[in-house]
Amino acid sequence: MTLKQLPIETVNGWSRNTLMQTLGIECLEIGSDFLVARMPVDARTHQPMGLLHGGASMALIESIGSMGSSLLLNLEREQPVGVEINANHVRAVTQGHVRGTGKLVHGGKRTHLWQVDIHDEATGKLVCTGRLTVMVVPKSG
Repeated sequence: MTLKQLPIETVNGWSRNTLMQTLGIECLEIGSDFLVARMPVDARTHQPMGLLHGGASMALIESIGSMGSSLLLNLEREQPVGVEINANHVRAVTQGHVRGTGKLVHGGKRTHLWQVDIHDEATGKLVCTGRLTVMVVPKSG
C-alpha cells in the first residue's frame, strides 16, 4: 500500500482542536510508506522532573500511525483506530524538539502496523521506539 501524497497543510489541518494541536505535533514529510512528524519538548510535553513525558512520546507514536493510516484509507467510508501501542523509552530529552519517523510494516484491509522511531533533533540520538497497531473500522454515519 502507498500513502496518498496530500499537501502537508491538509494533513496538519486534521489536528485542529485535538490533542495533537495541544502538544504541538506537526507532520513534516510524507513518503510512499513512511511519515515524519515532530513535537516540541517543553512545558506541554514535560513530566514533573522536566524530562519528555513518556505519554507524550506515546501520543506522538499514535499520531504518526493514525495520520499514516488515514493516508491509506477512504475516509468517507472508513477510519483508523489505534488498538495496541507499545514503546521503549531509551533516552531522556529536556528541551528542543523530537522527530518521529513512522514506517508502515503491514498495510492490510483490516489492520495496519506502524514502527515509529523518535529521535532528538539536536543530537540525532534515539529517544523512544514503538509500534502501533491500527484497526480499520467502518465510519459511522
